[in-house]
Amino acid sequence: MLFRVDPASPDPLFTQLAGQVRAAVARGELADGERLPGARELASSLDINLHTVLRAYQELRDEGVIELRRGRGAVVTAPAQDNAELHAAVETLVRVARSLGVAPQTTTALVKEALR
Repeated sequence: MLFRVDPASPDPLFTQLAGQVRAAVARGELADGERLPGARELASSLDINLHTVLRAYQELRDEGVIELRRGRGAVVTAPAQDNAELHAAVETLVRVARSLGVAPQTTTALVKEALR
């Protein structure tokens, strides 16, 4: 699993990282019992602070997406879900937004607003 962060994004780095893990679990790319990279290793590979990774991992732990195990690191605990209908709806949303010329940032803002 390849994680990336965008320092220029208005979203905090830990939020970006946690969001990528959530999305990977939702897509089935990360399965129950699968280990995430160690916090030090991930911080080094992304060139970010160790505490940023730890904060993302703690947020995911609090949500029940991962379990933090001493000596074993972060392990996915969220069960796999069938999100086929959701994926289809997102693909439709993206296609319509592109056809209307709506900027990705605007589309994202609209989705975030609708989720509140």
